[in-house]
Amino acid sequence: MKKLIILTIVVLTVTAVKAQENVNDLLAAGISDAERFTKDYIAPASEGLGFSINNGWFNNAKSPRVFSFELSLIGNVGFIKDEKKSFQMNVADYENIRFEDGSSSKMVATALGHNDPDIRVIITYDDPVFGNQEATLVLPTGIGSEGVDLIPTGFLQASFSPFKGTQIKGRFIPKIATDDAELGLYGFGLQQEFTSWLPANKVLPVAVSGLIAYTHLDASYDFTDAEFVQGDNQRVETDVSTLLFELIVGTNLKIINFYGAIGYVTGTSTTDLLGTYRVTDGLLFAEDIVDPFSIENDISGIRGTVGANLQLGFFGLNADYTVAEFDSATLGINFKF
Repeated sequence: MKKLIILTIVVLTVTAVKAQENVNDLLAAGISDAERFTKDYIAPASEGLGFSINNGWFNNAKSPRVFSFELSLIGNVGFIKDEKKSFQMNVADYENIRFEDGSSSKMVATALGHNDPDIRVIITYDDPVFGNQEATLVLPTGIGSEGVDLIPTGFLQASFSPFKGTQIKGRFIPKIATDDAELGLYGFGLQQEFTSWLPANKVLPVAVSGLIAYTHLDASYDFTDAEFVQGDNQRVETDVSTLLFELIVGTNLKIINFYGAIGYVTGTSTTDLLGTYRVTDGLLFAEDIVDPFSIENDISGIRGTVGANLQLGFFGLNADYTVAEFDSATLGINFKF
C-alpha cells in the first residue's frame, strides 16, 4: 500500500523570525511527491539565505593597526527577483497530484512568492478500506502574500588584528526564540591585506586584500497540526553552511575610502521535516510516519560589491551594494579601539 502523508510546511520563517508565522499551507501527496514539491518550493529561499548571510564581512581593503579591535553592527537586505518567486510544476513529475482545472503544468509560488488566486490540486491516495480516494488541497503560497520582497539579515561582528595586515573576524546572532521559531547564526573569517607585505605599502594609493569566511545558520519552526494530519513534535529544521572567497581592492586614505570586490559563495542548505505524522482517513485507517524526509540544496554563485567607508576617529560608517543571484544592500556601524 502506498503511504500517504499530508504535510504542513512553513519554510521561510528561517529568513527572519517572524517572516511567515501565520502561513499554514497544506501539501498532500505521499512522501516522494511531498519531497519533490518541497525541494522546488524552498530552493530559492535557501539560496537567498546563503547569499544574504555572507554580506558585510568587510568594510575596507586596508588593514587596521596591529592589535586593533573593531566592533560592528551590520544590517542587510536581499532583494528578491521575480524569477525566484515561482517555479514550473509539471504533474507528470508527480505520482498522486493533478491540478483541479486539468492543467498539465503551471507556474506556482516558491517560499518567496505568492499564488494569486489560490492554486488547488487534487491528490489521490489508496485507502485500505475504501480503495482509491481523492482530496482537494490549496498549494502553499509564500511570503509574497504578505507583500514582502526582501530577505533581511543582521549581525553583530568583531575583528582583531594580531599581525600586520591580518584581521581575524567573527560574527553571530544570539539564539532567538519565539513561541514557535528559533534562529541562530555564527561565522568566522580571515582577511589579509596583501599590499601590507610591500615595503612602500603606506604610500601606495590602493590596498588589496583577500578574505575567506565561513557562516552557519540554523533555524527551526514548530507548527500546529493541520486539518488532515495529526501527530507529535512536528517541526521543520534548516541548516545553512557557506564559504565565501573574496578579493577586495580599495583606496588607502585616512577618512574616506572606496572599495570594490569580486567573490564566490558556495555552500549547502539542509531542511529536515521531523516528528510523527499520523495519516488517517478520519474513520478506520491510521498510519504513523516518523521524520518523513530531508532535503539538501546547493548554494553557489559569483558576486560583486562596491562600497564606501567613512572613518571619524573611533567611529566608522560603511555602505555597499552587492550584485549576485540575490542583489543586496548593506549598512555597517563600526567602532574601532
